[in-house]
Amino acid sequence: MPRNKYPEETVQKILDVSLKLFLEKGYEETTVLDIVNDLGGLTRGAFYHHFKSKEEVLDALGDKLFFDNNPFEKVKKEKGLSGLEKIKKVIKLQFQNQELQEVNTMSICLLNNPRILADFLQKQQKMIAPYLEELFREAIEDGSIKNIKYPKSLASFFTVMVDVWVIPSIFPCSQEELIEKIYFLKELFDSMGIPVMDEEILQGSLQQIKHLDRE
Repeated sequence: MPRNKYPEETVQKILDVSLKLFLEKGYEETTVLDIVNDLGGLTRGAFYHHFKSKEEVLDALGDKLFFDNNPFEKVKKEKGLSGLEKIKKVIKLQFQNQELQEVNTMSICLLNNPRILADFLQKQQKMIAPYLEELFREAIEDGSIKNIKYPKSLASFFTVMVDVWVIPSIFPCSQEELIEKIYFLKELFDSMGIPVMDEEILQGSLQQIKHLDRE
């Protein structure tokens, strides 16, 4: 059947339509039927052939938006930047990926599902931590980060603290407590000799919290 002849195109169409609807209507307000109705002739069966649920679509969107504009791959090509400067640039590039930020915000409410949370934690350690480890090793070698001996452990710890500990659906907290966590992380990393949170990154983090509070 036509929907199976070019499965990659079908998947891409489902993701494109879903992203459009999620951004326009909101994730919670969008149904699978809404997505199917906007697929231009594709059936509900075509949707379920590729995705088991709306949650799976959101997860796939997050992966696609990250890898389509992978900030780690971008900074690899940067000349004249220290390892520490590359880490800062990765964080700033992630702030600039607005669609990814929106999808990540939508995903927060799903993380109190144990299966989804387990998948998320596994991805952070298998996908993101190795990229960070590479940059931390570079920063240690070029001297932009000092007194750190264990880049692999640091990358794993950093990923948990920055990408997990600050998620309210995993660690419930008020907006004020979340802001306090951001300032704590800055002080913590500065004291460790890893000054990754400059003023621009600090303000970007605080803006994300304000945006999250409006959701």
